[in-house]
Amino acid sequence: MQDAVLIALALAALAGLSIPVGAWLGSRENLFPRWLEDEFRHTIIAFGGGALLAAVALVLVPEGVRYVSPLTAMLAFCAGGAVFWLVDSALERRGGHGAQFMAMLLDYVPEAMALGALLSDATGVAVLMAGLIMVQNLPEGFNAYREMEGGKQRKRRSLFWLFVLVVPFGPLAAWLGVSVLASNTAVLGAIMLFAAGGIVYLLFEDVAPQVRLERRWSPPLGAVAGFALGLAGSLATA
Repeated sequence: MQDAVLIALALAALAGLSIPVGAWLGSRENLFPRWLEDEFRHTIIAFGGGALLAAVALVLVPEGVRYVSPLTAMLAFCAGGAVFWLVDSALERRGGHGAQFMAMLLDYVPEAMALGALLSDATGVAVLMAGLIMVQNLPEGFNAYREMEGGKQRKRRSLFWLFVLVVPFGPLAAWLGVSVLASNTAVLGAIMLFAAGGIVYLLFEDVAPQVRLERRWSPPLGAVAGFALGLAGSLATA
């Protein structure tokens, strides 16, 4: 049991480290030529959106419905959408821009819980899931940082440390998964479906509308690539 906990903590921490890496890339305005800036940013938003959609369609919903009744599944999913509609509305009234940050957390934390729970009987799948979470977190961290930063150097530094502080949420969630939720799968399933509902709301309300550029084909292909990444991980574990 102790070995499983240590493995869960290590895998979740490694998966979470890509969040501040993505945020750091988002802070490097001169990393790409200026004539590519808008198209590149929209493509990364699309890629992150595709990765979020893959997390919902291939991990959170399929795994969640295994552990709960159909009625509970529907209630949890709809509750997630409703709660994050209220949260997003409150942020909008205050002039905040945190939708992609919330979506990133809704993806990262429940998947880390599932990673921990899987270690009890499917170590190989848990390792693969950690790799998938890591790759998903990179564009999500990039997008969330670019949405939240205000152009001031001082704010950028404090904002970057916020993304660093998010990393321990993954090991904590993985510990909860391996220590508690592995034997209480109904709660795990409800949490995953709640997160899926919240992600779907945020994806279509805040993330997808930022993607489209007039007569540009790369952002939609970015979404396809992000979903294909999740599909590859799902097929590899089948």
